[in-house]
Amino acid sequence: MKIPTTLKHKPVIVAENYDSIDGRGAYHSDAKGLSLGLAQWNDRGKVDISAKVWRHTGEKWSRQSEELPMHRVLDLAILLCRTNLYFRDEAYRHPRYYDPEHPRIDRVGLQGDAMDIEVCTENPMLEEDIRLFYNVLGEDGELLGERFSVLARLLREMGY
Repeated sequence: MKIPTTLKHKPVIVAENYDSIDGRGAYHSDAKGLSLGLAQWNDRGKVDISAKVWRHTGEKWSRQSEELPMHRVLDLAILLCRTNLYFRDEAYRHPRYYDPEHPRIDRVGLQGDAMDIEVCTENPMLEEDIRLFYNVLGEDGELLGERFSVLARLLREMGY
């Protein structure tokens, strides 16, 4: 299915077969494609680029399609990588998969400040939810591991 080029987001680079590799939803996903292009929120004289997940209901392009600025895509990747590292190397040491007295996982320096990565202690169902989260990370280890390996290889090739 071809990603539309007549909408506000203007695709420049596309992956139109995303539904065949969309994690556990592979071959059954409504996320039909990914694109990198000109952001839909651009103002005259100011150009931003963004990433977009294109969803299709089977009949039309969905309003649930998501567009993210490039830095947010990377911020999400950083959050995911650090979270995975925490659950792989640290969480099992705590009976609740976290230390209630010290819920901060990390503080990642970015742009002269930092992104605090913490367990959400405000979640009233945290004990159940964190256990489920931990289990799903384990079940999806192969899916995520493959993507982490590709990301690591590409970052090395880029000189990082």
